[in-house]
Amino acid sequence: METRIETCRVCGRAFTPRFSFQAAIVDGTPQFYCSQNCRNPALSGAAVTCSVCNTVFTPTLAIHVADTPAGRRFYCSPACREPKVVAESVPAAKPARIIAVLNQKGGTAKTTTSVSVAAGLARLGHRTLLVDLDPQGNVAVSLGVESPRLVHHALLRTTKMSTCVLHARENLDVVISDQGLAAVEIELARTSAAERTQRLTETMAELTGYDYIILDCAPSLSILNHNALTYASEVLIPVSCDYLALVGVKQVLRTLRRMGEELGRDIHVAGVLPTFYDVRDKVCADVVGFLRKSFGPKTLPPIRVNIKLAEAPSFKKTIFEHAPDSNGARDYIRVVEWLRTGESLAQTRAA
Repeated sequence: METRIETCRVCGRAFTPRFSFQAAIVDGTPQFYCSQNCRNPALSGAAVTCSVCNTVFTPTLAIHVADTPAGRRFYCSPACREPKVVAESVPAAKPARIIAVLNQKGGTAKTTTSVSVAAGLARLGHRTLLVDLDPQGNVAVSLGVESPRLVHHALLRTTKMSTCVLHARENLDVVISDQGLAAVEIELARTSAAERTQRLTETMAELTGYDYIILDCAPSLSILNHNALTYASEVLIPVSCDYLALVGVKQVLRTLRRMGEELGRDIHVAGVLPTFYDVRDKVCADVVGFLRKSFGPKTLPPIRVNIKLAEAPSFKKTIFEHAPDSNGARDYIRVVEWLRTGESLAQTRAA
């Protein structure tokens, strides 16, 4: 094959073109350059100013210089030369998992579960937001935090939700509540059916950067709980180990089915969590057996009766701070790991 020899337009050196930058059409005539310095003399060491961000730099690469219809331009980085390409190369932030902790029956350890799951996720390095949607306001009591701006202020649109966020622990933020939530129920009852269940979703839209958002819901069939189910991507159902609690589970499932029909999508049950489990009590064993028969692998390992769980709020501490070696801490960290992996321990053992 014949080797083509060309002459550099700038320095006159004879060479064989091997790269695309070594040839160009100028005024309809082919021109050849033996090196980057001949093609772009600006690369020879003189400092220039970036045409985009005004940074003073010394061009050393071909991407640093471009001849455009508007004249020669300089770019200090790929971000300045092709910002759209750079932006598209950055992966989009992963959306938060939004988990509503819900049971229409009271006394099932919803707040203990919400606080412990949120704190456990935070301890494992996940940016977590805990939102109290229960007028009893027990999240604030449990964590020992207070604020003049509460969740109902944001839901009534007197302030933004971001102004209500408190930093409670490392990786854990909270939005607390009190009885002012009753005013939200009244206002939402006066809105149209189309707007009634969207208020929480609209208000929370400005909050980004979280891996998990945990919603502590009130023990009732309320408009706020409908808002929580509309906003949440999944539901965790704590069930106390007594027969009456099974009635509450059935009510929750009926609510989820009805809400799913209204929303046109299934509301995913992340898991059913037996609480107040006493290994000495046959009723507890029967309830857990019924849940496993009904929900299969969605039945989480039970939370055992543990005095340390009851004590922790009085010390304004999470169970992991108050008694990290207790059964309560061990049980809830198992729940956290279960939620993170999406698999029950029963599935893992079976494998």
